[in-house]
Amino acid sequence: MKHQPKHNKRHKSDNFWSKVGNTFVTICLTVILMWGLQACSHTAALRFIQLSDVHFLENGSNTTFKMIGESPRLLDDAVSQINEQKDIDFVMITGDLIDKPFEKELRAVLPHLGKLNYPWYFAFGNHDRCVGGYLDTNVYLKMLREANPNFKFERAYYSFVPKKGYRVIVLDDIITNEITSQGYVDPTQLKWLKKQLDKAGSDTVLIFMHAPVIEPFASPNHRLRNASQVMSLIESYKNPIGVFQGHYHATRVVQHNNVLYIDTPALVSYPNAFRLVSVENFKNKTVFELKWFETREKTIQKMAKIMVMVSSIYTGEEKDRNGVYEIKRD
Repeated sequence: MKHQPKHNKRHKSDNFWSKVGNTFVTICLTVILMWGLQACSHTAALRFIQLSDVHFLENGSNTTFKMIGESPRLLDDAVSQINEQKDIDFVMITGDLIDKPFEKELRAVLPHLGKLNYPWYFAFGNHDRCVGGYLDTNVYLKMLREANPNFKFERAYYSFVPKKGYRVIVLDDIITNEITSQGYVDPTQLKWLKKQLDKAGSDTVLIFMHAPVIEPFASPNHRLRNASQVMSLIESYKNPIGVFQGHYHATRVVQHNNVLYIDTPALVSYPNAFRLVSVENFKNKTVFELKWFETREKTIQKMAKIMVMVSSIYTGEEKDRNGVYEIKRD
C-alpha cells in the first residue's frame, strides 16, 4: 500500500481551514450587511404624550360640562401616570392649559407641570389668551421659557426635530384679535408651514394644533375657518404626517392616505383622558400606535359623565381610542 505524502495531507488540511475561515468571514460580512440595511431602512421609534384641554383653574367651580373645580387633581393624576411610562420623548399640550387667561393661573399651573419627568411643549388654545388682556402671547411665552428649560421658543408657532427621521411642527391657529372660539391659520404662518414641510423631506411629520382641521363632530362656533386650505397644503405632501388636535373635547381618528388626523379628548371633561402615541419608521411604511389613558380619579370621571348628554360623542369608537395605523411610503 502506498502512503500519501505528508505534504499532501498538510495541503488538504490547509484547504479545509481556509474554507472554514472564508465561510466565517462570509457569514460575518452578511450579518454586517443585513444589519446595515436594516439600520438604513428603520429609525428609532418616537414615543410621546398628547395632553389636551386641561382647563386648569386653581380655585374654580365645576360647570355643566367641565370639571373645572377638579382640574388640579386631574392634572396631577395625568402627570403621575405619564411619569410611570417608560421611554417617553416628550409631552405635548395641545391648548387650553388654563381656563381663564390670567397670569396667576398660568403661574399656578406651572409647578404641576414641573413634576413631569419628560420634556414638555405647548400649543395655544383659545382659553390661554384674551383679547386686549395682559396675558398676551409674549408674556405667556416668556413665562413658559422661565419655567420650562426645554421650551426655548420666541414665537407661538415653532418646530423642532425630536429624533432622527421625525419633525415636529406646532401651529398657533387661535384668533387673537376678536372674541371667538373659531380658529384660523393666517397667511404668514401658512407660508412658514410650507417651508417646514419642504424642509422635512421624507421624514415623518407630526403637526400639533388646537382647533382641528377635521372636526370630530360639527360645531360651527368652534371650526377652523380655513380648514380646507390647511388640509390642502398638508395633503399636497406625500411623506407620513400625523395631525394632533384638541378643542372639541372629543375623540376621533381619520386617515386620508398618508395623513392621519387625530382628535384627542379633554382632560377636564368626560372621558378625562389623554394619549400615548408611538411612531415607528420602516423602509416601506410608518406605523402609528395609539394608546388611551383615562384618569384614575374615578369619582370625578363619573361626575363628568353625568354632565354630558351623549358620552359616546366624546369617547368615540374603540378604533378612535386604541389602534394601530399604517401609512405606506412610496
